[in-house]
Amino acid sequence: MASTSSATAQAPDTFDAIVIGGGISGMYQLYRLRELGMKVRVFEAGSDVGGTWYWNRYPGARFDSESWSYGYSFSKELLEEWEWTEHFSPQPDTLRYLNYVADKFDLRREMRFNSRVKAAHFDDAETLWTVTLESGEQASAPILITGLGPLSAHTLPNIAGRESFAGHAFHTARWPREPVDLKGKRVGVIGTGATAIQAITEIAKDAGTLHVFQRTPNWAAPLHNRKITPEEQVEIKANYDEIFARCRETATCFIHNTDPRNALDLPAEEREAFWDKLYSEPGFGIWVGNFKDVLINEDANQLASDYMAKKIRERVHDPAVADKLIPKNHGFGTRRLPLESGYYEVYNQPNVHLVDINEEPIERITPAGVQTTAAEYAFDILIYATGFDGVTGPYDRMDIQGPDGRRLKDDWIGLPQTMLGVQNEGFPNLFMILGPHTARGNIPRNIEELVDWVTGILKFMQENGHTRCEPKHEAVADWVTRVEEASAMLLSADVNSWQTGVNQNVEGRQTPRVLGYNGGTVRYRRISDAIAEGGYKEFLFE
Repeated sequence: MASTSSATAQAPDTFDAIVIGGGISGMYQLYRLRELGMKVRVFEAGSDVGGTWYWNRYPGARFDSESWSYGYSFSKELLEEWEWTEHFSPQPDTLRYLNYVADKFDLRREMRFNSRVKAAHFDDAETLWTVTLESGEQASAPILITGLGPLSAHTLPNIAGRESFAGHAFHTARWPREPVDLKGKRVGVIGTGATAIQAITEIAKDAGTLHVFQRTPNWAAPLHNRKITPEEQVEIKANYDEIFARCRETATCFIHNTDPRNALDLPAEEREAFWDKLYSEPGFGIWVGNFKDVLINEDANQLASDYMAKKIRERVHDPAVADKLIPKNHGFGTRRLPLESGYYEVYNQPNVHLVDINEEPIERITPAGVQTTAAEYAFDILIYATGFDGVTGPYDRMDIQGPDGRRLKDDWIGLPQTMLGVQNEGFPNLFMILGPHTARGNIPRNIEELVDWVTGILKFMQENGHTRCEPKHEAVADWVTRVEEASAMLLSADVNSWQTGVNQNVEGRQTPRVLGYNGGTVRYRRISDAIAEGGYKEFLFE
């Protein structure tokens, strides 16, 4: 490509398709586009492949879905070669896996790293997307595919004085690549979401003192991770067809499926025995394999919440601390459930202190540490576990413009207007992997199905001589209605979380929006497959 100094003076390099993102989505989409004979360029902001698993290197980062249900399924040879070391893979192993995939299929050949996309503008007359990097370099293609990931736009807290801190400070999603020495250090962590729950458990083992600043406690359940034995390794490899078939049968593509019974129909003893069983088992069973009324009926959800609260009180010695760790503003499972490995026991350690910022609000960050309304806490290291601007956030950080300068960010101030979450109305030839209003659960399973579907419509365009594709207005309206109807029955619909697009640190992100299709992956697949089999009549082609 052209050098930075001359890029703007030369015509952009031209490709058949440009993919933004070199994580799980972008890697697999590149693999499939090669099969169509396309000339492809992938732009990745990081210095190598991996996406989520490249950026998130904080202590304790790992899968919360079973490793052997998470990896790519498209290559029998890859499945036979790769061996997961743990049932829930730690980040270093996962990144090693993705590098192995990139090497095996020579994916880096079409990828450009350290290439953060600043803008993507559509030329209506030429049917061409031009992508501009932060370096000023440009590239063009008629097809633009985004593999940005729903959790890639990390957010820092809106706290005065943040830049004044004299110690070492960073967001968990930008954990330094070099080792961070925590031994004996005074450490502060702001946030108690899913990332924090993993990180705090590990940080507490080394820190001299650890202060956790909590605004909103989260429900969490035991992960029960362990090493994969040689015997299990053989069994896993022999049963991959059954594993992936099972994932296709469930509403969330995890191996767990909803129990057909209602919690409210059972005697208390039977109900509690079932919850004890789920609580003692690995993975998401207690969330997505629970009674069918737990996530839709307030009374059933209250019973489940009471059970989980009891477990917290059993595990945390100080009743006052336990009470602070029990959520009061949302029921169990109405946010994505974090899985933990000793998180609650951390608060029994003498070096760990919980600061409830509802009682003791943070006033500012100082050169020494954190000033609350009650005290100033001094730290050597300050860690922001303050989450992400979910789903639409990564798109909002780019200047994506369709015909006549129509900005995607403006379209998404309210409810996104998508077809299957794959295309937004009014943005021709822009295809999104895991865009708003797709079904989500076990993310790589969702990714493979979405990439295959996008590849299918691109193949249809090739075979029929089409150069332009966008969804019809009436099809978009129908899909948005389906999306809203699928969410209406869920207790989570009005709960503030990244899944409903709420982030207190982002302007205009204080009100819940429907950002996913909550009718389940089986129903989503049935609808999307029917569209493909029907010749994509819901789309306009030229």
